[in-house]
Amino acid sequence: MSSVSAVLTLVAVVVLFLYGLQGFTQQLRSSGESLLRTSLQRLTAHRWSGFMVGALATAVVQSSSAVTALTVALVDASLLSFRASLAVLLGANVGTTATAWLVSFKLGGLGPLLIVLGALASALPLRLRAAGKPVFYLGLILFALDLMAAQVQPLRDQPWLSNWLATASAPWLGVLSGLLITALVQSSSVTTGVAILLVQQGVLPAEAAIPMVVGANVGSTSTALIVSMTLGAVARATALANLLFNAVGTLILLPFLVPFSRAVVAFANDPGMALALAHLLFNVGISALFLPMLGPLSSLVASGQTPASAAAARPPDQ
Repeated sequence: MSSVSAVLTLVAVVVLFLYGLQGFTQQLRSSGESLLRTSLQRLTAHRWSGFMVGALATAVVQSSSAVTALTVALVDASLLSFRASLAVLLGANVGTTATAWLVSFKLGGLGPLLIVLGALASALPLRLRAAGKPVFYLGLILFALDLMAAQVQPLRDQPWLSNWLATASAPWLGVLSGLLITALVQSSSVTTGVAILLVQQGVLPAEAAIPMVVGANVGSTSTALIVSMTLGAVARATALANLLFNAVGTLILLPFLVPFSRAVVAFANDPGMALALAHLLFNVGISALFLPMLGPLSSLVASGQTPASAAAARPPDQ
């Protein structure tokens, strides 16, 4: 197989993975969006409960973009306070690491089984029918990961890839590439999933892939920014705060990214799990930094709004 054919096949498999991920998210949202909306409204009275709701919801639907977009929309409709939304966004950043752990556990072999079970369940006129499509799409995700691993392996010996990796070895370039790829495909799960597979197949060193995963966190904020463009000032502030969390965390970590990457790789037993662990540690670190600051941030935004929007941004003390 030529290099062009190998790359096109890999891109096609990535598209299949993205399709499965989007289908899985849409199925869960269609069956549980009202519950998710209610949970975001009622269970965010305290920053810690909001954080947990954001983390759990994102881990279940496998999409931080869906949770952050819904959060921004609820803020714009004055159904969720600005301060509560910040806790949810921080939780969503942690919850999105679930996909990385899923990829690192090498569960691709379960894909065909889940596809068949999901298809059979969808054909049954029973209650199981409602679970058929989510199971099918989860199987498609795992099956695509298995195909992706097979397509990545032949690329190890391609000279153009070795040359590109040599020029992109600087941590800031890895962060930038992760940011741009995630903003383009609108899914940090794709970026982290591909990065983990590249590491597992020996195509990319784990130390070089961790900056890409860090950059993917910044790129994932683009969805909320796009959604907020047509919404009110507080909704735009919510999306900007999401960008601020990840951008500041990245800038703080950037000078220490090389020793951080080496330490995580040395600690983990598996290179793929090292990426998942780095992804988790980065987002937990951001949450630990910003959760205590939600009150001042909320007051700062509220001070620059009109009375109506300020009321939405400034809830009772939590």
